[in-house]
Amino acid sequence: MESQKLHPIQEKLLRLAQNRNISSLSLREIGDLVGDRSPQKIKHHLGQLEKRGLLKIDRVKGTIERPKSGWIDGFLQNGKRLLQIPIVGAANCGPAEILAEENVVGYLRVSNSLVKRQNNEGLFAVRADGFSMNQAKVHGERINDGDYLIIDGNDCSPHEGEVVLSVIDGAANVKRFHRDAAHNQVVLASDSTEDFAPIYIGADDDFFVNGKVIDVVKRPG
Repeated sequence: MESQKLHPIQEKLLRLAQNRNISSLSLREIGDLVGDRSPQKIKHHLGQLEKRGLLKIDRVKGTIERPKSGWIDGFLQNGKRLLQIPIVGAANCGPAEILAEENVVGYLRVSNSLVKRQNNEGLFAVRADGFSMNQAKVHGERINDGDYLIIDGNDCSPHEGEVVLSVIDGAANVKRFHRDAAHNQVVLASDSTEDFAPIYIGADDDFFVNGKVIDVVKRPG
């Protein structure tokens, strides 16, 4: 679901194709309408839109049309919005070994119908690395190795039993949160088909919750 932002000419071509039939126009005529008279550039951008599935070009029939699905300016044709969610790296769902670097390594484009949000405020994504949460479900989807987890970074006060992204000594973990008030500790538990020992966090440890897992974007397969 990862995608780069469209070139401005490609955005104009999509809007043009939505509002009129451009199949009868020459490349130069299309270029005049989108502000670039180079036929070679227009042909290139049309080809890029075809590769992304945003335009359907039938060279036998000589037609160019919008498919039934697609997006313009971040909006799906059915009125839903595509959210661009930054990916900040991987979180180990096994032992705490992978550092949680705040570097954006890419973006997920996700329909707001999936994450039930109107905007991406506070949201970021990490890639699950490991199998210690493969029995955990978020909105009915299990967390498997390679899946992308959408994190609400504004929700750092989890309730008992919620799945959270935490950082321990600079390493990111996805675990189920339990507060053991009787022993003044936090327990981060795995939810797996394999036997992973819990992680016990004391009051003076270098630990904080970086957000709650609100959705799972499944790895294609």
